[in-house]
Amino acid sequence: MTQHIVVVGNGMVGQRFVEELKERDLDNRFSVTVLAEECRPAYDRVRLSEYFAGTSVEALSLCDTAFYDQAGLTLRLGVAVTAVDRDSRELTLSDATTMSYDHLVLATGSYPFVPPVPGLDGDHCFVYRTIEDLDAIIASAENAATRGVVVGGGLLGLEAANALKNLGLETHVVEFAPTLMAVQLDPAGGAVLQSKIEALGVNVHTSRQTQAVVAGDAHRLKMQFADGDVLETDLIVVSAGIRARDELADSLALERGPRGGFVIDTHCQTSDPNVYAIGECASFSGQLFGLVAPGYDMAVALADHLTSETNGFTGADMSTKLKLLGVDVASIGDSLARTPGAEVLSMTESDNVYRRVVLSADRQHLLGAVLVGDTSNYDYLLQVSLGNAELPDSPEQLLLPDSAGDAASLLGDSAKVCSCYNIAKGDICNAVDAGACSLGDIKTATKASTGCGGCAQLVTSILNEALEQRGVTVDKSICPHFPYTHQELFHLIRVGEIKTFDELLKQHGTGRGCDICKPAASSIFASCWNDFVLSPDKAPLQDTNDYFLANMQKNGTYSIVPRVAAGEITPDKLIALGTVAKEYDLYAKITGGQRIDLFGATVDELPKIWEALIAAGFETGHAYGKSLRTVKSCVGSTWCRYGVLDSVGMAIRLENRYKGLRSPHKLKFAVSGCTRECAEAQSKDIGVIATEEGWNLYVCGNGGMRPRHADLFATGLDDETLVRYIDRVLMFYVRTADRLQRTSVWFESLEGGLDYLQQVVIDDHLNIAAQLESDMQHVVDTYECEWAKAVTDETTRKRFRSFVNTDTPDPAVRFVREREQRRPADDAIEEVMIPLEQVSR
Repeated sequence: MTQHIVVVGNGMVGQRFVEELKERDLDNRFSVTVLAEECRPAYDRVRLSEYFAGTSVEALSLCDTAFYDQAGLTLRLGVAVTAVDRDSRELTLSDATTMSYDHLVLATGSYPFVPPVPGLDGDHCFVYRTIEDLDAIIASAENAATRGVVVGGGLLGLEAANALKNLGLETHVVEFAPTLMAVQLDPAGGAVLQSKIEALGVNVHTSRQTQAVVAGDAHRLKMQFADGDVLETDLIVVSAGIRARDELADSLALERGPRGGFVIDTHCQTSDPNVYAIGECASFSGQLFGLVAPGYDMAVALADHLTSETNGFTGADMSTKLKLLGVDVASIGDSLARTPGAEVLSMTESDNVYRRVVLSADRQHLLGAVLVGDTSNYDYLLQVSLGNAELPDSPEQLLLPDSAGDAASLLGDSAKVCSCYNIAKGDICNAVDAGACSLGDIKTATKASTGCGGCAQLVTSILNEALEQRGVTVDKSICPHFPYTHQELFHLIRVGEIKTFDELLKQHGTGRGCDICKPAASSIFASCWNDFVLSPDKAPLQDTNDYFLANMQKNGTYSIVPRVAAGEITPDKLIALGTVAKEYDLYAKITGGQRIDLFGATVDELPKIWEALIAAGFETGHAYGKSLRTVKSCVGSTWCRYGVLDSVGMAIRLENRYKGLRSPHKLKFAVSGCTRECAEAQSKDIGVIATEEGWNLYVCGNGGMRPRHADLFATGLDDETLVRYIDRVLMFYVRTADRLQRTSVWFESLEGGLDYLQQVVIDDHLNIAAQLESDMQHVVDTYECEWAKAVTDETTRKRFRSFVNTDTPDPAVRFVREREQRRPADDAIEEVMIPLEQVSR
């Protein structure tokens, strides 16, 4: 007989339970109804801050409604449980209906704790929990807000601070405790984290108790502190911890834990044998778990129990590794040394890297660790703390940055690698035995690294080790046609003075090449010799964007981004851009890099638009290439009362110097005129900040999908030294980076890290500085605007036609009007589609 399971809650843990149960219930013994209080299916709360950076709700979703189209599965959205009759096993729902159950699974999660402070529940005060919360924060920020405050300096608080910073607000963090992340970090680690976060422009106020929130003077709100200080702000986000959603314990007469939550046993069973609890609402051995991985472990344990398997929940490792506001932070085990007799070893490096390890009294076991600024040893230290890897004879070695070695080789098969899906090293090795030979194969076979993604590096190391142990050579060749890495290919081209792909194939390759090696070789040719990318022998190597010197958009048209060095533009050039946009009816958008993007040009229009822009004094902005995109700047000492040096002048100099450099990946620079950092230089590949002593140089940062804070490379530089160091850094990167490797990833994989790069660039440790500068000067001296070359070269210009046999525009390209501009038509609204030739200009 089919048993009915009702799951109350469709968060990450509730959804995981349903998936795990469905995989195990091969005999269809259970029917499942999921009651979701929110109006949308489960989504990834761990990645919630990405919503502020433009990630869609769909991209965050953990399932779609089609998942619940399977037999025996029902999802009801926007429905809550208001009461439970334990004797009759009947639920009363918020829509006034009732529902019976055989087994009840409580996955109600938690709610944000809001301190009982007068005014903290008023207008422009928010919590950080749901998509609706985030929408409200965004709406408030867009309504003339300039400053935001986060109440709470824990994990979620710093995530919220990052969100406010992404919204462009002056951001403050107010924390009651004397240190940030007080649950995970000791005071020294918290201090290092605070200094690094403050260096990013976030203001941190620790040991502050908010007494009231009242109307502000210069801003909407005023926070009054116990010490008499005040802080004005336009909005407040409260992230001061969570509380278990255990209100149903009353009607069910269930036992609560000492800190709240439904008390559960190893089978996630409450004091009622037909009621279970998993996730943040569950209390196990007096502990609540605020991380998703323990909740996933509970979901697996409960699915095992209901399908007669034996595994149970025995607790969870609360170790975590994450990036907060671009700062790497990790906490392992007993990080606060609460174990009696524990011995603590710590070290703070000059570049604000903090490491702390906690040893047992007999120094035979690693109990915990704290890492701030550098988490490269996390995997190794975690496995040592779990007993899967041996403690070194001298535990002090654990504080060294290179102590880890190859963590993969130190682990036994039972060592857990992926906490999100409980995947052990042996599971990965078994997948290799079954034919997996890439990270993608491992993800498909085991789900490892498909959760938070934090184990990807370790999974890859285990994969490569397993392949090599099984006699499979781990091929690092760029593609099947060249048995070389990207770096090796660069040196072959450079030393052999090879200038064509046919010559490269003849000397070092096989076959005809492919979509991997052709663009890579073309990029290397451009880096070394700076020849025109659309010359007859180079054009066939290019991908679509480089072939047309413009970015292809989703409807087959192209965007055009002329260079506006440092964002400085004359009124005449602004008028020229507007004139071109009106003539060709292009969608205009100001970019984050301080220039103007024109969308919607067809292939045949590109040369005519370029000619008009060139006549107005513009040149290509290389938005289509793996090259320098922009050098962002503030107004610096020219206009700003805080400006120390001429940031605009330096930004223009740098942009004009490096605008012709082709590199393994795109490059972005920024120059700030003072340490207020309005140009956001510390999130760029090359960042420059003015100080009273000269320029400070930062290297190898980036925004985007995996943000990385740039490293401070050199300080107090004059103009010429600054340019000389940038020349060397960039050319060393071009010479040694892998294909499509950002400077940040290259830097992280660079053996020796920052110290080594400083030795190469500043100390000329390899005796190549003069050659690097010479190579860069060659690029500068041979620069030629690719748009200008394309429109004046008859052979090149012939490529820019919609069809080979006609100059007629492509009739399949359609647009609609929205907000006074045209945009690509949506197939779902055929009635407003109009052909391109009918759009008025």
